[in-house]
Amino acid sequence: MDVVLDILDTLAFDRVYASILPGNSTPELDTTLLNQHVGRYYPLQPSQWADASSWKRDHLSRQATSLLFITWFFGMAIYFIGSTIFYHTWWDKSLLKHPRFLKNQVRLEIEQALFSIPIMAILTVPFFLAELRGWSKLYDLPDEAPFPAYNWLQYLFFLAFTDTGIYWIHRYEHHPLVYRWLHKRHHKWLVPTPFASFAFNPFDGWAQSLPYHIFPMLFPLQKGAYLGLFVFVTLWTVLIHDADCLSHSAIINGPECHTLHHLFFNYNYGQFTTFWDRVGGTYRKARGDEFKMVKSQ
Repeated sequence: MDVVLDILDTLAFDRVYASILPGNSTPELDTTLLNQHVGRYYPLQPSQWADASSWKRDHLSRQATSLLFITWFFGMAIYFIGSTIFYHTWWDKSLLKHPRFLKNQVRLEIEQALFSIPIMAILTVPFFLAELRGWSKLYDLPDEAPFPAYNWLQYLFFLAFTDTGIYWIHRYEHHPLVYRWLHKRHHKWLVPTPFASFAFNPFDGWAQSLPYHIFPMLFPLQKGAYLGLFVFVTLWTVLIHDADCLSHSAIINGPECHTLHHLFFNYNYGQFTTFWDRVGGTYRKARGDEFKMVKSQ
């Protein structure tokens, strides 16, 4: 996020903070230190307002506020763009007449997501602040990897780590002592649309995102890969709520598997693969008629 902040500070935030919280310039401020993170990729000159706010760029409150709006905006953008595209292209509209599809469900899903996304953004900011403060193992350039092949292996390591973490977190959320107050809200959507992807208790969504943020604290991850994976996992969360069967793979936990989880509750807890569901005895393969009940009625 340091690269993202350098860019957005230069293009917008410097001027915004200078207008809202003006301050005196700091003579000892070394402007060559500004944009040093993005400077490793592209020589971006600081804006004329870079030192014009009482909240300098390294001010903790400023960083937290900026990260909150970035995370909130990014989450909303991916949610509405991805959900709208998947809903109007791949999602089977006959499911609107499914006996388990709720009245006004799409509107209710969106309302829940609009409530949850900003709270999840607030809960996520501390992880991004930790990264800015150097408490992660994120690295800038590919030649800084532990060994050359790691630049490719990091993707597999990330997916394996997060798939494992999400499976066990998700499965634990179905424990009777936890389910009612944490995860039940998401299972209101027995036949989910893509708009259900973020329609859950915000603490539920945050809990299932923990593996994504813990990974770079424990293992090296290139910053470009980190941002790309963050976009990927967000879109994947939307995609698996599409309900339509895009793949009959026995390995990939796609929309078919996840919709079975919504319909039958105690199956298919995984996020990317069916590995842990198979190991844990919670895998269920679709017969093919579970989603099409309405067509036979």
